[in-house]
Amino acid sequence: MVPASEQRLVRTLYASAFLEDCVLLYPVYALLFSRTGLSGAEISSLFVLWSVTGLALEIPSGVWADRFSRRRLLTLAPALSGAGFALWTFAPSYAAFAAGFVLWGAGSALRSGTLEALVYEELARCGASDRYARRIGRSRAVGTCAEVAATAAAAPALAAGGYQAVGVASVLACAAGVLVARTFPEHSARAGGTPADPADAASGGPAPDGGRAPAAAEEAEESFRAVLRHGVAEIRHSRAARRAVLLVAVLTGSLAYDEFLSLFAASTGVADATVPLLVLLVSAGAAVGEWFAHRGHRLLVPGLVVSGVLLALGGLSAHPAGMGLIAVAYGVARWSATAAEARLQARISDRARATVGSMAGFGSEVMAILVFAAYGLGSTWSPPGPLIAAAALPPLGVALLLGLSRSADAMRSRTAS
Repeated sequence: MVPASEQRLVRTLYASAFLEDCVLLYPVYALLFSRTGLSGAEISSLFVLWSVTGLALEIPSGVWADRFSRRRLLTLAPALSGAGFALWTFAPSYAAFAAGFVLWGAGSALRSGTLEALVYEELARCGASDRYARRIGRSRAVGTCAEVAATAAAAPALAAGGYQAVGVASVLACAAGVLVARTFPEHSARAGGTPADPADAASGGPAPDGGRAPAAAEEAEESFRAVLRHGVAEIRHSRAARRAVLLVAVLTGSLAYDEFLSLFAASTGVADATVPLLVLLVSAGAAVGEWFAHRGHRLLVPGLVVSGVLLALGGLSAHPAGMGLIAVAYGVARWSATAAEARLQARISDRARATVGSMAGFGSEVMAILVFAAYGLGSTWSPPGPLIAAAALPPLGVALLLGLSRSADAMRSRTAS
């Protein structure tokens, strides 16, 4: 029987995931920018600003999450995103869009690494850390379903009330997300403003009784540095943790090709009205992969091979049916990324859990930017299909490296025995 504390965590996790992605602006914000008069170059510059914000705050937010209450950061995250969407809705202009992307990027950075760390710790407290992949994977499946619902609701909302109606609905979803995030259980010592590690008390951290001990600014800064140093030390000294961080970064970041799937669908010759249906097929694949993310982790290498091969075949097909192959490939890829993240959580300590998770998130952002840049350069001479097929290289490369690594480990074991 599932403990009541775990049930409470799961309810909050699923509700938070749904509200995070049930944002009606998501499928139409590029159109909003265009209708406001922004050029293609200006829109691209906004995306770059978004990515740079995430990169700049990814690791600091992880340190904050390991130093203070993770629930508070998860509560602040949707508030920042909602403030950004409010700017877009009520003061549409390039400056407002830029400020909104900074706020949205900051909110995403606060959530990245923090959510995973809190969920893993709370499950471990319930003696259910082995169910982490199931819980986090299914929460993402819920989020994917929310994206589908938001996409379906955006069209009638836009027709009835224009971009203001879509924007107001998005702000309300974020406000509801704030209320839900406040109900996350958190039993770590840091939840009440106390340090996550007893050693913090010696470095100017909060007092053990829940109040704050007097501490100079340099002492507080040193405690932040101590958490960051601990996270870096885990990566440097643990080969397993280092592998897991790289695995999460590559597998998650390489999924950025999904931003171009609508272009691939359109290039197959279908009507514009059919494009969203083909894209929704890929979303369905993602939801299935995430729902079963807790199963079959021993099949990670063959799963990556299957994902890469199907993605290549689908991209090179230049046919609408190719989206079916891509949907399966994308679902397997999302499954493998969640499996890799579960492996990472099992290999790091609580003291720097969010920090190390944010390091993986930083690597994912870098990988995503590389995917965007590669597609942008390749689009000058190639249609979308071959470029989507080229996105099969990262999962196939990871599968090859993992296979070689396992063979080397097995050989060392036989030699040692």
